[in-house]
Amino acid sequence: MSKEMKFLPFWGQYEQLSIRYEVNHRAIWYTLAPHGRPCFNLELLAELAHFHGCLSRVNQEAIDSGRSLPVRYTILDSAVPGVFNLGGDLELFNGLILAKDRDGLFAYAKSCIDVLYPNAVNFNQPMTTITLVQGDALGGGFEAAISSNIVVAEERARFGLPEILFNLIPGMGAYSFLIRRISPDMVERLITSGEILTARQMLELKLVDEVVADGEGASSVRTLLTRHQRRSNAHVALGRVRQCINPVTYEELIHITKIWVDTALQLRPRDLRMIENLIRAQDRRRPQAKLKKIQGRG
Repeated sequence: MSKEMKFLPFWGQYEQLSIRYEVNHRAIWYTLAPHGRPCFNLELLAELAHFHGCLSRVNQEAIDSGRSLPVRYTILDSAVPGVFNLGGDLELFNGLILAKDRDGLFAYAKSCIDVLYPNAVNFNQPMTTITLVQGDALGGGFEAAISSNIVVAEERARFGLPEILFNLIPGMGAYSFLIRRISPDMVERLITSGEILTARQMLELKLVDEVVADGEGASSVRTLLTRHQRRSNAHVALGRVRQCINPVTYEELIHITKIWVDTALQLRPRDLRMIENLIRAQDRRRPQAKLKKIQGRG
């Protein structure tokens, strides 16, 4: 067993996550490898929540005992070629809306918030969260990407909020995360236009922190980690100040999620037909072969 792996506690047997610890950077990469459609299905969300809980406990034990934090950085990426994540489980949405299942819709949305909120607030620990986007980040995938402190994107990455196409809005953090980075009119434009943005356009909007050549994402993140570590104390303090001045709260995210549920239950038959069209589009993005090997981490 490597020195890296000796550190890790028993995380559980994950089916849709790949985890790698890099001791030199005190960083954990956790890689999305969803079964079927590359979206946030309930099983993947449960695995993410379990992993986040393990991560928080490991760091808290170190804090309580006065030891150095074993994990200072998390990096979220994807093993699906050309796709970071396509967002919510639309087939599940469609069925719950048809059944008028308010509780089911809220339970799904809350499970998304329960994963995104800890990432957005650095797990309430002196950490830095990073997302590496190497493909399409749509809907909930967009929300997950920008929930991190730092977003690195390869040139081929594409970002968008397509919910307006079926007469809905994103409800799992998009508005909250965007409004703290860009102007209200630009936030509403992104949400109501369904526009797909390139990595360079996201950089211009300051929604992405760095754009790198295709295939260079992982090495660029490691370079960033080395650079960041030199002044990690200042970066962590700056993040804490940012959260004090303009906090993202769990209560805010949950309140918006309830509005999303109410709105989803009012969708009309033609809106649901559009969801069915998007489900078929997601099906075409299912990995046809084995998920790519994680370069340098698998």
